[in-house]
Amino acid sequence: MKTAKFQELNLSTEILKAVEELGFEEATPIQTQAIPHMLEGEDVVGQAQTGTGKTAAFGIPILEMVNPDDKQVQVLVLCPTRELAIQVAEELSRLGKYKRKIHVLPIYGGQSIERQIRGLKKGVQVVIGTPGRIMDHMNRRTLKLGGTRMIVLDEADEMLDMGFREDIEFILEAIPAKRQTVFFSATIPREIMDLTKKYQKKPQLVKVVHKELTVSGTEQIYFEIKERAKLEVLSRLLDMYNPKLSLIFCNTKRKVDELVTQLQTRGYFADALHGDMKQTQRDRVMNKFRSGTIDILVATDVAARGIDVDDVEAVFNYDVPQNPEYYVHRIGRTGRAGRTGHAFTFIVGKDIYKLKDIQKYAKAKITLHQVPSLSDVEESRTVLLLDKIKKVLDDNHLGKYRKYVEKLLADDYVAIDIAAALLKMVMANDRNEETLDDSVFQNTGAEPGMVRLFINVGKNQNIRPRDIVGSIAGETGISGKLIGSIDIYDRFTFVDVPHEYAHDVLTIMKNNQIKGNNINIEPAKKR
Repeated sequence: MKTAKFQELNLSTEILKAVEELGFEEATPIQTQAIPHMLEGEDVVGQAQTGTGKTAAFGIPILEMVNPDDKQVQVLVLCPTRELAIQVAEELSRLGKYKRKIHVLPIYGGQSIERQIRGLKKGVQVVIGTPGRIMDHMNRRTLKLGGTRMIVLDEADEMLDMGFREDIEFILEAIPAKRQTVFFSATIPREIMDLTKKYQKKPQLVKVVHKELTVSGTEQIYFEIKERAKLEVLSRLLDMYNPKLSLIFCNTKRKVDELVTQLQTRGYFADALHGDMKQTQRDRVMNKFRSGTIDILVATDVAARGIDVDDVEAVFNYDVPQNPEYYVHRIGRTGRAGRTGHAFTFIVGKDIYKLKDIQKYAKAKITLHQVPSLSDVEESRTVLLLDKIKKVLDDNHLGKYRKYVEKLLADDYVAIDIAAALLKMVMANDRNEETLDDSVFQNTGAEPGMVRLFINVGKNQNIRPRDIVGSIAGETGISGKLIGSIDIYDRFTFVDVPHEYAHDVLTIMKNNQIKGNNINIEPAKKR
């Protein structure tokens, strides 16, 4: 379906700047169709589901058309629920970040009406609310609609299903006839058509066809993590699943470049694909990806359009996509041609609400998984390596290598120990990193089953036990209940962690902070 660059939609520099910061590279189909009609002042009926970018489709024209010097209510947006009203208000605030003197106010039931009245008295140009609370303010004369020039009904079919038709008509009748009337609805039932005939003038119909998600061979997984843990979790998943080719999606070009640098520093063969690159650069990167010269491609949604590679075994949503339609596009690039694939999504904080929209839109089952521990990664890689060893054994071309092993056997080494030593060497080399000798966890002064760790921050940095527990539990994913005794001194702290998690804690925490302080963490020396 046809889409446009935001720069092609005749928008202000303030909106374009906000859009770029939000990571939108290109308008969605509903935005491409609806924004020009709304900017022309035409009435619109938009048929679009949640997740198609419909809020920005009407939100951007609203912000462009509001007169910031006029303090009366110029635009009214009706929503069926308080949750949607809050969501729409937040979206408009983000889009209008650089639009000075434009004020948006959500009003809905369940919130103090006195606070809403104070907000309305200060002067707001855009009011977003539920029909019941809007009518309440109208009856109290705390909401005056005499200067309203636009009304938007968001999820109109939902409001009608909830029995709001009379309320909607009451509100529409109260707004001046010389206005712009816009309906957005997932379906267009007869009741909607009745309202359009009665309250709209030559409405333009814009419609988006819903795309079904068809990736039966792809396992879809999400992890709830902190922003700063993303790189570590990504690295573990890459090591654990060892996909032949991987696609990683970020929402901004800057994030793509940052992540590529971080991955390359860790020894991964990764490269970038985004809109600031020339076509020759893009072609060069894609050729390297197809040939396997690089096995990780980090991209933005628009730059990745047209990627058609059958061997992609994993897709990573490093950033949750801005709308669910992009999720469908991303995930569709793995599990092709009868192959199996994995789709991993990283959820940080309020991203969980976006995930719910994705599941509703794409009718997808996305399962919550725990972040794999370093021991999980090691076990998985060992299984993969053992499979390779079995294939070599089955091929039976081992003649000259047997001679070397026979020499070791002659020196009284046992065959199983020789094999284990070789496996250990291969694993360490395969990870391309130093492995912590388990002996460093002996004699740290902790009680049996625990390891005592030293951290170079203490009372002088206002460190409290809950800071230590919160940081270790939050970054490593282990339960705070498993953390043992904590002794805090002026310039350092001792903390006990279970022996099985000591390696994970050291590895993850060594590059982290506690309460804004860069830390050094290491096994304690027995006191």
